[in-house]
Amino acid sequence: MNILRTAALAASLLAAGTASAVDVVKLGNLKFAHYGAVSYMKEHCGKFGLQVEEIVFPKGIDIFPAIVRGEVDLAASAADAAVANRAAGGPVLVVAGFAKGGARLVVRNDLAASKVTDLKGKKVGVARGGAQELLLLAELAQNGLTWSEQPGKGDVQLLYLAFADLNQALLQKQIDAMCQSEPQSSQAINKGFGKEMLKPYDTPLGEPIRVMVMTEKMYKERPDVARRVLECFVDATRLFQNDPKLAESYVREKMFKGQITPGDYADAMSNAAFTYDVTPEHIQITTDLMAKYGVGKMASPPRASDWVRLDLLQQAKQKLGVK
Repeated sequence: MNILRTAALAASLLAAGTASAVDVVKLGNLKFAHYGAVSYMKEHCGKFGLQVEEIVFPKGIDIFPAIVRGEVDLAASAADAAVANRAAGGPVLVVAGFAKGGARLVVRNDLAASKVTDLKGKKVGVARGGAQELLLLAELAQNGLTWSEQPGKGDVQLLYLAFADLNQALLQKQIDAMCQSEPQSSQAINKGFGKEMLKPYDTPLGEPIRVMVMTEKMYKERPDVARRVLECFVDATRLFQNDPKLAESYVREKMFKGQITPGDYADAMSNAAFTYDVTPEHIQITTDLMAKYGVGKMASPPRASDWVRLDLLQQAKQKLGVK
């Protein structure tokens, strides 16, 4: 009798363990206000049978070596960083968009500069490999300015700095302007050492769309997990869109540990939006401009139609009733 009870107990424990098993997904992310819904997936994906483990990187170009090493399955990325990785043979696919906007061209508050041509002879800081770099170069080119990292070699001297260092460089007047992400650009303005020159969305690139990239391995070898990941992403994004207070609370308290004010968050999100969508056309325009300006140093720029896969996104949106 004891043997039977022991066997029954073992069977029930085995069944319980099987029922509670979850699939682990490793998510690469960055610390920006408009990346909040992506970060929230680690809180939200349990209902989809997933355990999302978030790895926060200092800058986007650091994520892709981790993907190649098999340490990341899914990542939030600027489109141009994803394009550069794909051009270098990276095994990634664009499966969704997750944010649009989120950049400003900010100048020192004491500088008499109100238009892009006023940057001639100035030092401008930007992070390499992010949407801000391509936006900045497109603006400079559109306004007839040349650029170089070497002093005196172009109309504008570029200084490539980490996102976290740009504000300090502007504050200390090591640079005259910066093309910066949110909420850091709003913080520079609110703290009084920076002022907005413009939101750099008037070039052929338009408003930049950040993208969700997935490894080809996950897409091809774990299709059920990939499907549920997209369902969780769409559901988390919808939640943030429909509940701005939840979005603000999560970004300010969980992501930034109270380091940004309600005003910083409000200003940041007035210049950014959570989204689901991206088009192959947007990725192709991004690729063409990168090739034109030498961003990413691509020997063979990839065609968007070869690696943009939106089928899982469309299925998830249809299942969840999202337009």
